[in-house]
Amino acid sequence: MGQPVYDLEDSIDAWTLTPGDHARVAAKSQANRLAFAVLLLFFRANGRFPEVAEIHPSVAALVAQQLGIDTGPIADQAWQGRTGKRHRAEIRILFGFREPTVADAEAMTEWLRDHAVAHSRDPEHLAAALKMHCRSCSIEPPTPDRIERIVRAATHAYEERFCESIRARLTPSTRAWLEALLQPTDPESKVEEVVELSPSASAAINLLRDDSGRASVKSLRQEMIKLDLIRRLELPADLFDHTPTQELERYRQRVAVEASFELRRHPEPLRLTWLAAFAYVRGRAITDSLVELLIETIHHIGARAERKVERELLEDLKRVTGKQTLLFELADAALAHPEGIVREVVFPVVGEQTLRDLVREWKATGPTYRTTLRTVIRNSYSGHYRQVVPQLVETLTFRSNNDAHQPVITALELLKRYANMKLRFSRLRRVFR
Repeated sequence: MGQPVYDLEDSIDAWTLTPGDHARVAAKSQANRLAFAVLLLFFRANGRFPEVAEIHPSVAALVAQQLGIDTGPIADQAWQGRTGKRHRAEIRILFGFREPTVADAEAMTEWLRDHAVAHSRDPEHLAAALKMHCRSCSIEPPTPDRIERIVRAATHAYEERFCESIRARLTPSTRAWLEALLQPTDPESKVEEVVELSPSASAAINLLRDDSGRASVKSLRQEMIKLDLIRRLELPADLFDHTPTQELERYRQRVAVEASFELRRHPEPLRLTWLAAFAYVRGRAITDSLVELLIETIHHIGARAERKVERELLEDLKRVTGKQTLLFELADAALAHPEGIVREVVFPVVGEQTLRDLVREWKATGPTYRTTLRTVIRNSYSGHYRQVVPQLVETLTFRSNNDAHQPVITALELLKRYANMKLRFSRLRRVFR
């Protein structure tokens, strides 16, 4: 044990002897009074007995002052010997406490499993909770080593019970799919029905571990394959509703770093729970990744089209300065000679080349530019991104409770219907071909 955790100024009342305490201490021999008084006061405040290192010299001095004796080292015999054991037994009886038994240890393990482990896995927090529980039950807490063993046993028992409950909620089909994620590449594997693994991916779990790359048709397809694989597991939607996020993340990290053959060695309930939690968390992450890739792809299409159109129109783009002055000069010349010829009336005021530059600039920056830009975007989508964007829209489910976004949601639903119709027509053509 380290230095005492009690501050003398903050706990002065806890170290003050009552008249009854003085009577009990007076019944002890002069050499044992200080040790007995310290044990008595500490037990009253904490529901347990202290170690010698927990008693600060200032505390011993305060108690000795109340007893009217000189401060000195507490005798080992009065603290831990047969005399100390008699003192401790007397104090337990005084406060109605008893020493813990083997049955008590088992009951403490069950209590921690049922009431504490679900909220925290921190050993120190669980040990503190166990001590408080012992005090409420008038049981002296076990030794630190025994408390540590009880905490480990309670954590392990909670884990086993939790994994058994998760396994019981999984259908046989889901269990088979989860087990298939860890199996080596096999043409007859269930996973091979969904995705063809590369030679480097010895098991489907390795595919789910990979992160998405930059926005491209290939990365979008890869992420959709992952999401489809996770959805085929058919995990119950509320499987982990009451599981803390940190617990799910702990399971995910375990599966993410442990080799497939090592995962297969764990008991089935534990293995299935870890895999289900991994798939649950990864499914959410992959969905977020697909949304980000979709947004990035749309921006990429627009930016790429803008660069292409700007390069094509750059030669025709020549900005003409003083357009407002030229407009007034043209208006003045036209009003002065309404019946005149353009070449004779307008060109002397504003040169023909200047007018040509004005027309080119208007075409490059006005409706012509926007029309050309839309054409390039449409051609880019039709020739490349169309092979994956409809599939992505079909894969994701879009929702919004904002009325301003409902037209977009309606448009996406319309796109899905058209995509489904096109898919059915393409299947019919293959049938009748």
